[in-house]
Amino acid sequence: MGKMSINDAAEHFGISKEAIHNRIRRGSLVSIVEDGVKLVIIDEKISHRTPQKASILKPTLSDDRYYRLLEEQNARLQSRVEALETETRSLRDQKEQMLIQERIKIENIYKEKDEQLKNILSSISAQFMLNAPEPLAQVSHVEAEIEEEMDAQEEFYPETKLISLKKYLKDKNFSEKKSKKIKDKFKKNANADERIVSIGEKLYLDIKKYDYSDLF
Repeated sequence: MGKMSINDAAEHFGISKEAIHNRIRRGSLVSIVEDGVKLVIIDEKISHRTPQKASILKPTLSDDRYYRLLEEQNARLQSRVEALETETRSLRDQKEQMLIQERIKIENIYKEKDEQLKNILSSISAQFMLNAPEPLAQVSHVEAEIEEEMDAQEEFYPETKLISLKKYLKDKNFSEKKSKKIKDKFKKNANADERIVSIGEKLYLDIKKYDYSDLF
């Protein structure tokens, strides 16, 4: 058995002084203090270790086998990536096809609705044409006939109900100025006054039923 200082023990084992202190604390080395100096008890039968860097563990496989294994793993991963990309493209194509089909379906629905609407409008239009009033020329012709018939009956007034304003003013011998003023009043009130009958552009009075003194 021998005694060594901390420094000598560190050099003997090829480790640091801190490692010596750690061994002392763990009890794997025995230490004593002499004259205030800590010494380490060393079994000289145990050969010291030569200081050296810890060797790096190498793969159990040889370099060629190791790289071949990496290449195989890489190939499998690449194959998996390609399979996922193919699946993704397939799903995307399916989605696009579904969207196209849905768009066509919606377009057909709106097309059918448009056809239905056109049919409804055509039906309404046809019904309207059947119930529509006669053309303007025919209406004007009818109005003219009514006016002629009324004009033919005016010679019997005051017994007849209606007489044209023009004939009434002529029979009353109003001056041209006063006649124009009266006509303007009648035209102004033609739509609001129920006493005034308007047929075409002519105005008629029912002198047997109404009093028109406020307009003369």
